[in-house]
Amino acid sequence: MIRVLLVDDQALIRAGFQALLSAEDDITVVADASDGAQGVSLARQHRPDVVLLDVQMPVMDGIEATRQIASDPALADVHVVMVTNYGFDEYVFNALRAGASGFLVKDTEPADLIAAVRVAARGEALLSPGITRRLISEFVSRAPLPGPVVGLDQLTNREKEVMTLVAKGLTNEEIANQMVISPATAKTHVSRAMVKLRARDRAQLVVFAYESGLVRVT
Repeated sequence: MIRVLLVDDQALIRAGFQALLSAEDDITVVADASDGAQGVSLARQHRPDVVLLDVQMPVMDGIEATRQIASDPALADVHVVMVTNYGFDEYVFNALRAGASGFLVKDTEPADLIAAVRVAARGEALLSPGITRRLISEFVSRAPLPGPVVGLDQLTNREKEVMTLVAKGLTNEEIANQMVISPATAKTHVSRAMVKLRARDRAQLVVFAYESGLVRVT
């Protein structure tokens, strides 16, 4: 059973998401909150699989809430998905840097919302073929120069190659096909790169790939 925490200052949004998700046999909403501070507290209390978190809220915004959840070792298995009214939103990119696994817009189709929760619960970032990777590309392209990423020099050439392919939106299976290796080996390379860079998930791996200059926006 996938356990979800809803955090949004709009009661109507929370009620709508709860009704939609609770109708699924494999998803349950364990709690909901109206601000980021309460959301962090409930995340620590319930340790859900997925937190659907609004960006702009009173008391504590979604970015700070994401940062606190992502930095708490006890919540290492909690995956944050940002929810916003907008598409290319600088706040959302900052949230991805802080540790969010991806994001959704509030007018997302119901089926896409449900699918996103399942994807996030598996620990897979919402990167491709959706909007998250395009957002990353857009905002990283505005950065003045690539900067150092701690741990990048510890990656093997194979791990850097895999990281590049992850940043381009390829799945483990697609990486395996391109590199002529097994999906299990591809997954191992991805996991090792994440450990060395201390990335929570593939979303942060993509951010690091762009920020380091390993992958450049074209």
